[in-house]
Amino acid sequence: MIYTSQALESLIGELSKLPGIGRKTAQRLALHILKSGNEDADRLASAIVDVKRRITYCSICLNITENDPCSICADQSRDHTSICVVEDPSDVMALEKTNEFQGVYHVLGGALNPLEGITPDQLRVKELLNRLGGGVKEVILAMNPDVEGEATTIYLGNLLRPLGIKVTRIARGVPVGGDLEFADEATLVRALEGRIVV
Repeated sequence: MIYTSQALESLIGELSKLPGIGRKTAQRLALHILKSGNEDADRLASAIVDVKRRITYCSICLNITENDPCSICADQSRDHTSICVVEDPSDVMALEKTNEFQGVYHVLGGALNPLEGITPDQLRVKELLNRLGGGVKEVILAMNPDVEGEATTIYLGNLLRPLGIKVTRIARGVPVGGDLEFADEATLVRALEGRIVV
């Protein structure tokens, strides 16, 4: 039974479809929007419509962009011989915040997950292979440190190594501010394997 209004219930229902947003959080957000001024609500609605109309995928790296190719692929000062393979556009955003990587990216659109029916055919692996003929020297695999990311890293490593291209993966280990006593065994093993000279 609906105790408020159909419009409010509809907004709560739509907000609760967002990842990480449960019904209670959706209700708080809906009530916040309701309390906000009409201008704020109009700007939010306009921003949602605008992003759906203007955002597309780069024809080269498959990252989200408003212009094709994206600004990273179009930047000739970047190292186009080094491709960092990531799962999602959010990974590109995270890596770009570091200002460390000066190469280009390739967005797979997910990770292998046979239980969910995600196989190499559902990922943008063919597009990655098509990019490797243009003088690419290194492919960096930057998958998430979970079972699916590990499976994707192993699959891509086995696929790319025979092509004569240097294949590396990002180092994994104990996070800054973390305590060794609370780290799991797999994290400690990777930290030891990825150690560097100081």
